[in-house]
Amino acid sequence: MPDQNIDPSHLETLDRDLGRLSTLEQATIYVSRPLIGLGVGLVFVVFAALLAALLFGQANNAFVVVVAAAFGAYMALNIGANDVANNMGPAVGANAMTMGVAIAIAVVFESAGALLAGGDVVSTIAKGIIAPENLGTSSAFVTAMMAALLASALWVNLATWIGAPVSTTHSVVGGVMGAGIAAAGFAAVSWGQMGAIAASWVISPLLGGLIAAGFLWFIKANIIYRDDKIAAARRWVPVLVGIMGGAFATYLAVKGVKKIVKIDLGDALLIGLAAAVVIWLIMIPIIRRQSQGLENRNKSLKVLFGIPLIVSAALLSFAHGANDVANAVGPLAAIVQASTTGDFTHAVGIPTWVMVIGALGISFGLFLFGPKLIRMVGGQITKLNPMRAYCVALSAAITVIVASWLGLPVSSTHIAVGGVFGVGFFREWDTERRMRKMKADMGQPILAPEERRRRKLVRRSHFMTIIAAWLITVPAAALLSGGIFLVIQGVMGAII
Repeated sequence: MPDQNIDPSHLETLDRDLGRLSTLEQATIYVSRPLIGLGVGLVFVVFAALLAALLFGQANNAFVVVVAAAFGAYMALNIGANDVANNMGPAVGANAMTMGVAIAIAVVFESAGALLAGGDVVSTIAKGIIAPENLGTSSAFVTAMMAALLASALWVNLATWIGAPVSTTHSVVGGVMGAGIAAAGFAAVSWGQMGAIAASWVISPLLGGLIAAGFLWFIKANIIYRDDKIAAARRWVPVLVGIMGGAFATYLAVKGVKKIVKIDLGDALLIGLAAAVVIWLIMIPIIRRQSQGLENRNKSLKVLFGIPLIVSAALLSFAHGANDVANAVGPLAAIVQASTTGDFTHAVGIPTWVMVIGALGISFGLFLFGPKLIRMVGGQITKLNPMRAYCVALSAAITVIVASWLGLPVSSTHIAVGGVFGVGFFREWDTERRMRKMKADMGQPILAPEERRRRKLVRRSHFMTIIAAWLITVPAAALLSGGIFLVIQGVMGAII
């Protein structure tokens, strides 16, 4: 029994106070989560700087290398936070894997791709935007690369914060262009190369969207809209998985194993064809066994696409780590070479310690900050299921192959997000077409404009935000980089 001498009003006050403390505790935990991520990220940046200091502490310009290592680590964190959503978002949005499984797979395969196949030789200036000799001196070159690295990292960080998946490659290109203009004027820029990159802003998402929509149309026409869906799936799912396997075999041969072995596009296509046939034959009995006992409805079909989606996400992560890690560490490697040897006009190989910073940074960035963009790409633009996510993943591999054949510079971010847009807009068109046909058969009026707006399957606010971010990435990174270059130059001049 409660003590009779205690005033009941005191108990009520105590309950209210405890309630406030509980609410405060929950709020503190909620607020502290992003602070933990920022803290771990800061520790990693400091670790990268200390590693550079340990390796180059006695060398000339050691301070420059240490600062550049911190900038490179910061850029790698942002690549992990923003770019990896392209590979994992569709599979997570389709519920083929949980967020935790997606992060674990991405960390392993991104790191493997970066360390095993990501050390290809890169040019001293990203994508040939500016000829190094136009910058005049080694110190001007180093300052330009420092500005480009920091500006691109800041821009990708801002894009991640507002929830816009952007191209880290385009961010680096913009950063290099802006610093180059600030250092040597507009004549220093290779405008032909910039024109090709600008064209890729349009080509990448359109091609990815069209390919994804085309495969979704095929799946709907040949499986989903059939009377016996399971029989149709037994016939066509092995073919589709074989096509995916062949496309990824070609993709990895062209883009993912350049450091290990050089393979031209013709040989890569033959490898892909052989892989497609083998995988198709293997999948026939597997799909027949998986489909036994399944009900004849769309929900049953999702089971058959689950494992291919997980495998595709892993392969995309490996190829991404092999290719895009250079966005973080390429400029850093160039700074290291120019600072320690004075050579800034020749191609530069990426040292192992620099590649380790890139691989670890991408992994930490994905783990700490990646879920936001994964949710955006996977579920907030349009609703995905395993069949739609399969079309997005397949379009990413095929578009890169087509772009390599045509010699076009494309963005993996634009391709993947374009694929998501493609399946979403196709579903809008297909739903309205079927609704019109049904109403016409029933003698009813067509959809009113208000009803059409309610049936939009792609969120227009996200669509406009992402398109705007894509359009301004290069100029925004360029302006930011040019300003940073002038600030660094001014500070160095004041010190000297």
